[in-house]
Amino acid sequence: MRDPTQDSMRDYFDALAGHMQSLTRAGEITTAWLAAETSDFVRFNESAVRQAMNIHQVALTLALIADDRRIEVRSMMAGRLADDRATLAALLAQLRHDLPQVPVDPYLMVAREVQSSSQVTPNELPDPQQVIERVLAAGRGQDLVGLYAAGPVMRGFANSLGQRNWHESASFELGWSNYLRGDKAVKSSYAGTRWDDDAFAGRARFAAEQQARLDDAPKALQPGTYRAYFTPTAMNEFLGALAWGGLGTKSQRTRQSTLMRLHDGDATLHPAVTLRERMAGGMAPGFQAEGYVKPAEVLLVERGRAAGTMTSPRSAREYGIPSNAANAMEMPDSLVLDPGTLAQADVLAALGTGLYISNLWYLNYSDRQACRLTGMTRFASFWVEDGRIAAPLPVMRFDDTIYRILGSQLEALTREQELVPDGDTYGERSTRSVRTPGALVGAFTLTL
Repeated sequence: MRDPTQDSMRDYFDALAGHMQSLTRAGEITTAWLAAETSDFVRFNESAVRQAMNIHQVALTLALIADDRRIEVRSMMAGRLADDRATLAALLAQLRHDLPQVPVDPYLMVAREVQSSSQVTPNELPDPQQVIERVLAAGRGQDLVGLYAAGPVMRGFANSLGQRNWHESASFELGWSNYLRGDKAVKSSYAGTRWDDDAFAGRARFAAEQQARLDDAPKALQPGTYRAYFTPTAMNEFLGALAWGGLGTKSQRTRQSTLMRLHDGDATLHPAVTLRERMAGGMAPGFQAEGYVKPAEVLLVERGRAAGTMTSPRSAREYGIPSNAANAMEMPDSLVLDPGTLAQADVLAALGTGLYISNLWYLNYSDRQACRLTGMTRFASFWVEDGRIAAPLPVMRFDDTIYRILGSQLEALTREQELVPDGDTYGERSTRSVRTPGALVGAFTLTL
């Protein structure tokens, strides 16, 4: 994977960036974005290992900027410096050939101020065999199905002006289901940068207890409003929907934001709701693919009121406002919902009688202007009576607004938060994450 003369992937990237810089001509600016990983993947089915692999990969996005035009190409690299220098030179020659065909970009922004940085999190991940043993032990006598993905993920930025940024973080995510039959299963996850046997064992026990309840007769519910508790996993779905078109400057300025009423001041969320992008404690790099360095924090909603938006460099130039180095989609990479005061241990008692919702499924907007969401409950959700789990719930469809779920009907957020990483591994492991508490809601609308 790597040239044996290189001491690390960072040395490899620095050498490749130096070669890019040497090939850059007068009047040009070149940039390189590296996405690399060394990942272990273990797939489980019927409480047995069905597939195990280790993947090393390096992808490079090379961009050429000149005459108010920008063009880029992404290519998988060999990870061998001698070969990849030749590949980089060929890619750059192709970009030069194609650049005159690209129209002038009136909103092109170039990071000309050199802001180099380095963030390396020590790799404290366990040997994969240890994880396999723990998972198999937890799944003994059950049909455990899941995927473990772990290892260091690296991101790097370089430009011909001399800027160098490096991010390296080793993390893991284990997502699994205790499958019973039909559509009955308990979905669980455990993620972080340090594996804790006791923490995993606790989640596995809780999942096994929930699975045992799935054999009970389900509670038949009529459409209507019910008290509800949403786990952090379910809350992640709501927050992910908000991040998609609700928090960006472009969507707000074009009045397409799903939170337009909040931005206009015509509606508020509950005073307990403070939402921010905070890089510390997340998994994403503190810089983006165009070379702009992110602030430590961007406040988006403060005590229920709009406080800011994710502003990309392009939006900053278009609207004449400061950028906070948001990505091109203006979606948070490390979204945080501040915790509340409700202890996790007191959730069922505080809920009393109502819905305990573990997971949501097929979430989408039914009315974007009203920030109304529809979707379905999924996996192990339960009917709670007098603070005790009484029966499993069938799959139910809901339709309700964020202005109620996180606004008028919100009663409490839990004191404990959970880091929920983006489990996307298509092409490469994602570095996005959400840190969120659970939420207790006084009324939540089921439609069928």
